Amino acid sequence: MNEAIRKLREEHRSISAVLQGLQALVREARKPGARPDFAVLRAMIYYIDAFPERLHHPKEDQHLFARLEMRAPEAAALLARLRAEHLRGATLVRELEHELLALEENWPAGVERFAAAVDAYAEFHWEHMRSEEHELLPLAERALTAQDWEAIGAAFAGNADPLAGLREQDFAQLYSRIANLAPAPVGLGEPWRKAR
Repeated sequence: MNEAIRKLREEHRSISAVLQGLQALVREARKPGARPDFAVLRAMIYYIDAFPERLHHPKEDQHLFARLEMRAPEAAALLARLRAEHLRGATLVRELEHELLALEENWPAGVERFAAAVDAYAEFHWEHMRSEEHELLPLAERALTAQDWEAIGAAFAGNADPLAGLREQDFAQLYSRIANLAPAPVGLGEPWRKAR
């Protein structure tokens, strides 16, 4: 497997881990009397917004998709669908943020709406990643040249995020913070305290 594909799959695994953790915390938040730690939920949604939506997807659009479009015209419909999904993902993140704010302001009311928004985003994003890994990457492996992969790999190895001013190592720190804030079994943090 070339380095660019390895990096893409590694990023997908990180995104999936945060989504699974977020869903697990929603299950905890549904338990009677469990007061969510809103800081960890905010950190997870920030990660989802900042990493996949503002760093990962733009690099796919600008580098992987653009090169594949030049080399494999038959990929046009797939690429159009994946680009549209990138736009839809950003809208779903705004919905996550909105529902989290409503939950925080009105807790315990709003937990089911937040849970529905989390599940909608997670299912959407997992289906999107499956399409990339099972449809896009095999086509890209056949169509792209070694030079293409080198350029794509360099783009994904770069650590500047022009939109948020973040670097990829900042995401490692954020991921570590999430793990330390989230209660077991999702992370290493203390259990959520019971509401009074």
